[in-house]
Amino acid sequence: QVQLVESGGGLVQAGGSLRLSCAASGRSFSIYGMGWFRQAPGKEREFVVGITWKGDLTHSADSVQGRFTISRDNAKNTVYLQMNSLKSEDTAVYYCAATRRPFRRDIATMTSEYNYWGQGTQVTVSS
Repeated sequence: QVQLVESGGGLVQAGGSLRLSCAASGRSFSIYGMGWFRQAPGKEREFVVGITWKGDLTHSADSVQGRFTISRDNAKNTVYLQMNSLKSEDTAVYYCAATRRPFRRDIATMTSEYNYWGQGTQVTVSS
């Protein structure tokens, strides 16, 4: 079992930056790929960015490519989401998640591929 707790959300002006953190506890965090998803009101939860368990590969959704960066510190059991050049359409609840299967070499992009989820943190971008 992996427990995940997100932090770092808040209100920011368009063009600004935020860094989200996701602290993990429980089973071996370092063997799981990690992802960030987001869900805006009335919309489905969508993939934002993911990273492999080794941290050697990342993949971002087209909508955030070049603006958002995921990283992980396995020694601290933490994954980060650096968000730059924020836009109003980035407003959502952001969730971190750990993959269902450990030691994946690719990036999981579907919610069904993740087994452990945090409670979410709200990000609001004002225009």
